[in-house]
Amino acid sequence: MRVNGGRRAAWTLAALAPLCAELTFGAIPLTMIWLLPLLMPMYGAGVLLIREAVRRTGGGRPSLVLLGLVYELVEDGAGLQALTSPRLYQAAEWGPRVLGFNTGYWEAQAGYHVVFSVLVPIALTDLLHPAHRDRPYLRRGGLIGVGAIAVAGVVMVRLLVPPVMDPGYQAPWQALAVIAGVSALLAVLALRVLPGRTPMPPVGVGVPCPPLAGLLAALGTGAFLVLLIPYGTPPAFGDGSWTLLPMALAALVAGGAGWLFHRWSGGWTDRHTIWAAGGALVTHTLFGGVVFATAPADRLGQLALAVLTVLLLVLLARRSPARASPPAPPARSWVVRRRRGTRR
Repeated sequence: MRVNGGRRAAWTLAALAPLCAELTFGAIPLTMIWLLPLLMPMYGAGVLLIREAVRRTGGGRPSLVLLGLVYELVEDGAGLQALTSPRLYQAAEWGPRVLGFNTGYWEAQAGYHVVFSVLVPIALTDLLHPAHRDRPYLRRGGLIGVGAIAVAGVVMVRLLVPPVMDPGYQAPWQALAVIAGVSALLAVLALRVLPGRTPMPPVGVGVPCPPLAGLLAALGTGAFLVLLIPYGTPPAFGDGSWTLLPMALAALVAGGAGWLFHRWSGGWTDRHTIWAAGGALVTHTLFGGVVFATAPADRLGQLALAVLTVLLLVLLARRSPARASPPAPPARSWVVRRRRGTRR
């Protein structure tokens, strides 16, 4: 691993990924926080591997989004097997089953993991370790080790969760082949096609103030979660073909939010990032307290986590200058610097 802060940044990201994705959402209640280290191999190493691959190939946020989709396919398709299971999490009732895949569940989990397992933890780590935001954290040996840990994490989830929560189910090999093929295609697009070809955001476009950016992130997050993730008995809205309506609306919310934030990123500052991440995190934490928390103590725990998130982000905002965030590095810039022997 790298020294001079790279190792600390890598550990920060590995810890933030399961915290943002699972603990703050209430999927793991505070009373069972001891389970969190078991998720670090899959979440922490998986997201760290994504971040390192994108930085080494000169990709930007679009590459992170595509690899976030790969992460979801591997976790839910090969690990938990919830993408195809007719019973686990009642996922088959969240929307239409197409060729054996639970499409409503997939859409909900894909959007969720892209934002809260990948984009938000990486953005927060960049803010906490700004000197390393545009360069890899790990050497080649560390990268190989992280990849092995990520694979072991998926295997561990496969061996520990489905036999207990969905005994007797085995995903069809045809479905696993489709998941592997789609994942490989998305990875090639993310790491070989997109770097250097992503349109730069316009400069000078009216960018909302940071609090407004946070409010929009909160509203978009709330709308996406309410439309797709059921409260009580699934689906969230409608039944049968009616589930296509909330799925379409959620896709419009996600696509519109992605387009707006990319358009505004030309004038984005670190404080914009903090407010946007805070709006999304607090909303999803409160949503988890309503949907997943069953005991009063767990609901109070979710409320406490939301308050703690706000306080920590306020402290982070105070140490972050009100200046524009550095633009994404040009394609393969770090690789070029290394070949020239001018690593910073």
